[in-house]
Amino acid sequence: MTWLDTGITAGIWALEILAIAVPVALGVAYITYAERRVIGWMQVRKGCNRVGWAGLLQPIADGLKLIMKETIVPTRSNKLLFIAAPLLALIPALIAFAVVPFGETTLFGLWETAHVMAIADLNVGALYVMAISSLSVYGVLMAGWASNSKYTFLGAMRATCQMVSYEISMGFAIVCVLMMAGSMNLNEIVHAQAGGFWHWYLIPLFPMFMVYFISGCAEVARTPFDLIETEELVSGYFTEYSGMWFATFSLAEYGAMILISLLTSVLFLGGWYAPIPALDFIPGTVWLLAKTSFLIFVFIWFRATFPRYRYDQMMRLGWKVFLPLTLFWLMLVGLAIFTPGVSDIINYWRPGVGV
Repeated sequence: MTWLDTGITAGIWALEILAIAVPVALGVAYITYAERRVIGWMQVRKGCNRVGWAGLLQPIADGLKLIMKETIVPTRSNKLLFIAAPLLALIPALIAFAVVPFGETTLFGLWETAHVMAIADLNVGALYVMAISSLSVYGVLMAGWASNSKYTFLGAMRATCQMVSYEISMGFAIVCVLMMAGSMNLNEIVHAQAGGFWHWYLIPLFPMFMVYFISGCAEVARTPFDLIETEELVSGYFTEYSGMWFATFSLAEYGAMILISLLTSVLFLGGWYAPIPALDFIPGTVWLLAKTSFLIFVFIWFRATFPRYRYDQMMRLGWKVFLPLTLFWLMLVGLAIFTPGVSDIINYWRPGVGV
C-alpha cells in the first residue's frame, strides 16, 4: 500500500468518525433542550424559551457559559487522575458508536451493493459494545477517589455498585438476542428482524426488552435511579468538578443515553426496518432515528414521572428481580430452541431456520 492509499484510507476514517461524532455531539446538546421543554410541558410550564426562537439557542448559551467558567482543581486532589476521570467517562460512551449500524446505503447508486453505515462492521459488534461501555465505570470511580473527598468517594462507590449490578442483567438480555439471531454482528441482528414488526425480537423477548431498557436507565443513573447525586452526597462523584470538566460528565451521561436507545432499537425493534413492509419507501436511517428518539423521550418521561428509589430497593431490583428473570429467560430460550415441536415456533424469529 502506497503513502497515497494510506492517506486516502485515513481521510475516509476521519470523515466517518466526524459523520458520527458531530451528530452525536449536537444530539447531546439538543437532548438537554428537548428534556427541559418536554418536562416543562408535562409540568404545565413553558420551559426554556428565551434564547433564540423558541429557545433553540439555549444549548449554545449553556455551552459558552460552561466554557467561560473557571475550572477549579482541589488542592489536595490527585490532579492527574482528577483531570483524566471525565475523559475516561466520556470516551467509552463515544467510541462504542463505532460499531453501531445506522442503516445501509448504495450512496445514490454509486455502489452496486448496499454498504453498512458504520465505522466498523465487526463480527463481534455486540461483544465490543458491552466491553467498551463497561469501561466508563473506571472514570466514575477515579473521579470520586481523585477528588479526595468523602462525599465524592461515597458517591463513586454507589455509582460503581449500581453500574456493575445492572450491567450483568443487560449482558444476559443481549445474550438472549444473540441466541435468537445466531450472530454477534449488529448488522446481521437487524437483518434477522426484517419483514415487519412481527419479526422483531420485541415479541419473543419482550421481558428482556424491558429489562435491558430499564437497566440502561439505571446504568446511566437517570431518574428514578439517580441515587449517586442524592442530597446526602451533595452531587455524588462529580461534586468537586466545575466548568467544562463538569460538562464532560453530563456529555457522557447523555451520550450513553443515546447509545442505549440506539442499541435497544437495533436489538429489539428491527433497527432501520419499517414496522410494515409497505412503509419501506421511507429511508431506513429515518426509521432508526425515529425509534431512537422515541426511546429518548421515554427516558425523559421517566424523569418527569417516577420518584427516586431507595438505594436498597434499587439493588434489590437488580439482583433479586432482573438477574433471576434474565437467567430464567435465557434457559427458556435455550430449551425452546432445542425442544422438538416448540423449536418450530421459536424458529420463526431465527434467520435461516424459521419460515
